[in-house]
Amino acid sequence: MPEGDSVYRLRQRLDAATTGARVADGEVRSGNAAGLSLAGRTIVGYDTHGKHLLTRFDEGDTLHTHLRMQGSWTITRAGRSLPTAVREKARVRLRLDDGREVWGLDLPVVELVPTARERDVVGYLGPDPLRADWDAAEAVRRLTERPDRPFVAALLDQRRVAGLGNLWVNELAFLRGIHPFAPIGATDLDALVTLAARCLRVSATVPGMYQVTTGDRRRGASHWVVGRAGRPCLRCGTRVRVRDEVANDPEQRRTWWCPRCQPMPANVDVGTPE
Repeated sequence: MPEGDSVYRLRQRLDAATTGARVADGEVRSGNAAGLSLAGRTIVGYDTHGKHLLTRFDEGDTLHTHLRMQGSWTITRAGRSLPTAVREKARVRLRLDDGREVWGLDLPVVELVPTARERDVVGYLGPDPLRADWDAAEAVRRLTERPDRPFVAALLDQRRVAGLGNLWVNELAFLRGIHPFAPIGATDLDALVTLAARCLRVSATVPGMYQVTTGDRRRGASHWVVGRAGRPCLRCGTRVRVRDEVANDPEQRRTWWCPRCQPMPANVDVGTPE
């Protein structure tokens, strides 16, 4: 599933390629504005909040989209087209004045809202380390509200900190040396939030460092625990364990950890993950 750094990089690519471009033809194909023509609008910019993408037009409206597990955006050159099977997945199509086409494919969330009311769709989200208005103290405050909540569940809650997905949550648990199902309050929250922000920013902005948590970009060595079930921990050699994070989770997220590097704090019952 795309995380905040993924969507931030997507925004940068779309911004560089299309901001200032006029839409010659195109439409919204799903959501609250399904069937609405976007012809005549000019793309004035993009923004992100967590995993949400905001495409702003000069007529004072914003296209709010979310990729979830399956969505994507692509741009085709003038005179080129997508295969029919792919075109059928289009939820947004924008043909620009220069003939290029921008496609929002298989997007589960598509909403057109007044730009002045973007908070209606993203206002519930927690602080985002990739935004200029990042507020670390507020992120800590929100996490402190439920100190007994399991680490992974607390950090995956976008109302606490926006932009952290399963990969980052698992890697942060390892980097902080805490069991992923230990209470979030069992770790230093100020240090955790500082680390999370730094990691997400490096991943989003430093070439070659996208979602590299070990500093080693070689295949199979870029993550401390994610995807390493049954393999030796890169730090201590103990076999990495894996477990379903949430029962009946529609996103089928998994949780990885090293039992030696990430011991459960004493007198804590793991119980059943949220």
